[in-house]
Amino acid sequence: MPNVKLGVNIDHVATLRQARREVDPDPVSAARVARSAGADLIVCHLRQDRRHIQDRDLLALRKVLKSGLHVEMADRPEMVKIALAVKPDWVCLVPETPDEVTTEGGLDLKGSKPSGIGKTIKKLQGAGIGVSLFVDPEAVAVRMAHNLGADAVELCTAEYARSTGRRTQGTELERLELAGYLAHELKLELHAGHALDYSNVVPVAQIAGMRCLNIGFAIISRSIFMGLKPAVAEMKRLIQQQP
Repeated sequence: MPNVKLGVNIDHVATLRQARREVDPDPVSAARVARSAGADLIVCHLRQDRRHIQDRDLLALRKVLKSGLHVEMADRPEMVKIALAVKPDWVCLVPETPDEVTTEGGLDLKGSKPSGIGKTIKKLQGAGIGVSLFVDPEAVAVRMAHNLGADAVELCTAEYARSTGRRTQGTELERLELAGYLAHELKLELHAGHALDYSNVVPVAQIAGMRCLNIGFAIISRSIFMGLKPAVAEMKRLIQQQP
């Protein structure tokens, strides 16, 4: 059976709460339900604009979760300071722009830009935090993540998930597979995520060496109709399917 971990992103539980500035639905309660249904990790993105997850949520999650807290964040001094104080198990560094609806692609690791990321990676690792970089499924990005000292890469699956037609989707899946093979050769832990859902997740879960899939919107959307626990359990079942 494939040993692929499921990270459940609870951002959109907080999105609903923030729409009315109420106390419910509570992301921490969602995290408890998700873990009880088989989630291996709880994922949240602490954005600079705080449009969903708030600082208090992150602190509460750390108190409740003794392990398996995965935080996405931009490489900014404020975010790094918070991560060093909270000490999640994993931090995934992601690109972030103020007007984006959601993360639009992987980090730009070309040119001189990565030098600061390398310093951030060392700071976080020095505090015992595993660090992954959110990258497009390209050889140059995977190699740069390795050169910068990351523990893992999280491959952006957006192009694969949005592709239509067997040929196009097959091409995008092959890109993910090739990037995954390179990550394995470079001894980087292999994660993936972004726009994966119940109809397209299985082939990605079956990529050789895949260790973790981080999925949020599809699970939270389905939970509206069937409940969070069965929605998480169904996704966990899918990613554990035999090839």
